[in-house]
Amino acid sequence: MDWAFVHKTWDKWASTNIGYSGHPLKAALLINYDPTGPSRLLSTIAEQEGIKANPIELSHFVDFIKQNKLQTELFVIGFNQYLVTSIHENWFSARCINTSKPAGEGAIVIQTAAYILVALYEGSIGPASRAMAAADQLTWQLGRKNL
Repeated sequence: MDWAFVHKTWDKWASTNIGYSGHPLKAALLINYDPTGPSRLLSTIAEQEGIKANPIELSHFVDFIKQNKLQTELFVIGFNQYLVTSIHENWFSARCINTSKPAGEGAIVIQTAAYILVALYEGSIGPASRAMAAADQLTWQLGRKNL
């Protein structure tokens, strides 16, 4: 694992994509993930920006993905509950069901060879498209090193 590359790539990406005013994402998490590894290995937070994630809560989120509960259950990130709205080969999107934001909130979750990226955004269709483009940019950069 090339931690230096991941950290440098994350820092550069996060500085231009995460924030409130004029940025496509309000927060993002990068979680170490090996779906083929032993169950005793816990996934850890590799990077985070705009959110302070709870490791216990994230273990439930990773279990949600491992057990393929995408179509049957909600998942929680921070104080928000999300309902999966679209499932694709290596990513899915979800909408927050308990938001107080008038335009709503959403999440895009992308699985790479070694990570799960959780990209959180505020808004509806336009912001979702910008969030997907931002998330795809990071996963493409990580994919160059097969991460």
